[in-house]
Amino acid sequence: MRRRHHFHIDHRGHSVSATVQTGHNVEVEVLVDGKETGHGTTQDDRPVTVHLELPTDPPSQVAVRVTPGPGVPRCTFEAPGAEPQVMSPHPY
Repeated sequence: MRRRHHFHIDHRGHSVSATVQTGHNVEVEVLVDGKETGHGTTQDDRPVTVHLELPTDPPSQVAVRVTPGPGVPRCTFEAPGAEPQVMSPHPY
């Protein structure tokens, strides 16, 4: 059964959201400030990392690491020089 899970974090004045659609094939879509900037796929419970760029000056390289399972998916936001941060589940 496929389900959608939403996650969110604010970083350096930018909104980063991730949608994880679970099932046998897991699809991940990442938006920065409401615009799709990255996507990834994996299978079953294998983690996937989506690399993206924040529109800062100069642009910042960051990543969203998704662990689809077992159980409820988890998203972690990773930025250079900072501890990884767990992204908050966001129902909508």
